Amino acid sequence: MLTFSQDIGQSGAIFSHMDGSLLSMSSLEKNRSDFLSVQDFSFYYGPQQALYKISMEIPEKQVTALIGPSGCGKSTLLRNFNRMNDLIEGTHHEGDILLMETSIYDPKVEVIALRRNIGMVFQKSNPFPKSIYENVVYSLRISGQNKKSALDECVERSLRSAALWDEVKDRLHKSALGLSGGQMQRLCIARAIANQPKILLMDEPCSALDPIGTARVEELIHRLKQHFTIVIVTHNMQQAARCSDRTAFFYLGNLVEYDTTTKIFSNPTQKQTEDYITGRFG
Repeated sequence: MLTFSQDIGQSGAIFSHMDGSLLSMSSLEKNRSDFLSVQDFSFYYGPQQALYKISMEIPEKQVTALIGPSGCGKSTLLRNFNRMNDLIEGTHHEGDILLMETSIYDPKVEVIALRRNIGMVFQKSNPFPKSIYENVVYSLRISGQNKKSALDECVERSLRSAALWDEVKDRLHKSALGLSGGQMQRLCIARAIANQPKILLMDEPCSALDPIGTARVEELIHRLKQHFTIVIVTHNMQQAARCSDRTAFFYLGNLVEYDTTTKIFSNPTQKQTEDYITGRFG
């Protein structure tokens, strides 16, 4: 029997046997395009269908952008990747989502551990009313990690990865609520990657930021994809074109077109895609 490992730290493995021995990832590394696989996935809020038979393969350590007008289902799909929609009463799904060839809906999968492996950054920055330091190590403390040297290492590593260390290293124990909007969002990114997840989900992470804050987050995304698989929802066509390797266009709960970002923005196959990215509707 398999479970999602709650401590992937040094092992690099994401699954473990019930006896605690780790599974090798060598066999999984052969097919990187199937790192995150959506298979005929439909989703319902009660009787209302929000997604219709979505199928797509999200490759590892690339940025995949989900675009489309409001209400098209892109954020709904994003929240299904770490099963956040399970928290909404009356929802149900058909089809499947596989992470490294294992269904995230498998009864043997521990949802808490799944979410540790799939971090999320929300549209509005939401730092906790705690110090910068405690924001970053929050998930580690919840997991029972209280060794100061390990926490200190995590804080510096995460803040450096989020391009925030140099700006806050002298005030780690001051309130995170004193940061600027852009700094708060990068702190939330640092908090999301503190557990070193496999996937980082971003739901319009720049929508509340000014152009300077947006540019810093976009630069950060380029660096983070060396270590994480990133899926980003954005309404900003220019941002999708700048940041992503692959782009998926959604409309009314359907996946209209999915291809490399260069292809989507220069020579889309579907006229509906062309109309949207050129601003004819949206």
